[in-house]
Amino acid sequence: MSTNAAAPSNFIRAIIDEDLASGKRSGVVTRFPPEPNGYLHIGHAKSICLNFGLARDYGGRCHLRFDDTNPEKEELEYIRSIKEDVRWLGFDWGEHEYYASDYFEQLYEFAVELIKQGKAYVCHLTNEEMREYRGTLTEPGKDSPYRDRSVEENLELFEKMRRGEFGEGECVLRAKIDMASPNVVMRDPVLYRIKKMEHHRTGDKWVIYPMYDFTHCLSDAIENITHSICTLEFENNRPLYEWILEQVYPEPHPQQIEFARLNLSYTVMSKRKLLDLINRGVIDAWDDPRLPTISGLRRRGYTPAAIRDFCDRIGVAKTNSMVDMALLEHCLREDLNQNAERRLAVLRPLKVVIENYPEGEVEYLEAQNNPQDPDAGTRLVPFSREIYIEREDFMEDPPKKFFRLAPGREVRLRFAYFITCTDVIKDAEGNIVEIRATYDPETKGGSAPDGRKVKGTLHWVSAEHSVPAEVRLYDHLFTVEDPNEGDIMDNVNPNSLEILTDARVEVNLADVEVGEKFQFERQGYFCVDPDSTPERLVFNRTVSLRDTWSKVKGN
Repeated sequence: MSTNAAAPSNFIRAIIDEDLASGKRSGVVTRFPPEPNGYLHIGHAKSICLNFGLARDYGGRCHLRFDDTNPEKEELEYIRSIKEDVRWLGFDWGEHEYYASDYFEQLYEFAVELIKQGKAYVCHLTNEEMREYRGTLTEPGKDSPYRDRSVEENLELFEKMRRGEFGEGECVLRAKIDMASPNVVMRDPVLYRIKKMEHHRTGDKWVIYPMYDFTHCLSDAIENITHSICTLEFENNRPLYEWILEQVYPEPHPQQIEFARLNLSYTVMSKRKLLDLINRGVIDAWDDPRLPTISGLRRRGYTPAAIRDFCDRIGVAKTNSMVDMALLEHCLREDLNQNAERRLAVLRPLKVVIENYPEGEVEYLEAQNNPQDPDAGTRLVPFSREIYIEREDFMEDPPKKFFRLAPGREVRLRFAYFITCTDVIKDAEGNIVEIRATYDPETKGGSAPDGRKVKGTLHWVSAEHSVPAEVRLYDHLFTVEDPNEGDIMDNVNPNSLEILTDARVEVNLADVEVGEKFQFERQGYFCVDPDSTPERLVFNRTVSLRDTWSKVKGN
């Protein structure tokens, strides 16, 4: 069995290739094992693409397993959102949906087996005492005074823990390994703790819950996972992963392989920190378009293809690094450039009255839907005497390299005509409220029969026929590349969201559906937000254009 020829090689694929070639493994079974304590983010997308991609390329399968061992933080809402996100990214687990809670009885029996072997004990040290006994990176720990209890006593105490005869925090079950181990993880880690709260799947059946490290390796083994792929922070835990399996589970064992997690500039990947931002009111919810959550990216207008492309490009490495947000945006632009239809929209309108255009006349001009897609066709855009242009496309006293509209200057209207500014109308405070202009009827379609050229091309909409819209412009949520350094609240960008309430969009956008994506010419790519109604359209700017015209003074 071999990999997909198109799949890029990496050290994980090399391990799998060797395992298959040597006969160590006869197939590939991976898993994506989220904890249902928050929404998935772009870092999880990397793991999803990796695990499901490997299973696909090697003709194996990938399980979706919820490691639901902490009822204090887990919710059904998170499970629903995780399943939706994985499917949206383009992957399916079929019949292989599992829960660690499915194995609670088996895990309990494995713990009993450890006790019978003299390799686990019930400990009554407090959390503070346990930290003191654990030692440091340079000093060994010391044995708990409860470490040498008899097997019979530990079995009885563990059964009492299960029956709820101890209070929370009163005792735990610990592995008996080595308090002098140079790896602190191996210094008699906790395997079970008491939590007297209802579980979303098992109800009040259990009052003791297994720890992640104990649960994860055994869940992998029960499901016959061949390659247990996780991020680098679990590298120190691998000896514990292997130790537990060696004591209670027959071979072959799953192989844990660590890879570098995704760190993306100008954002945070910690679910705890993301939830803190929500609780503090910095952002609205898990699907806020400023967040790196998959639901937030989806709402902002990102596509599954762009995210998968991004995950392929960053590859799989053994060392952590920071990936620039610009790469993710580049992948998105490439996808949307090919697939998003173009539309005209004016975000900050300034009215232009074309004085020599017939009053009451409406003309329908042909406009390309997508110059990158020959099959996208064209549409008709209404043109009339009064139009809106972008306010920043006019300057009364322009600098030398400003080539857009100014008094006495001629510019091209996209798909329409050449117009020349003849007058500027101001209010009592001196603010520009209207532009007067003339048009050249011989320049229909944007070219002059006499061959004269203009340097500026402006987008526009008909004042009478355009549709009002709210437009939300997003910037980075944080002002620094790595907001994890220090208090993240100090690095929050106060200008991460700008809401424009007076935008106007072409009439062809009147009947759009939530989630539809478009390129607003010269403005960027935009997506219809779920807040949209037939009476009030709402668009999120997904990403700006690679070379945004409005930011280039030469246009």
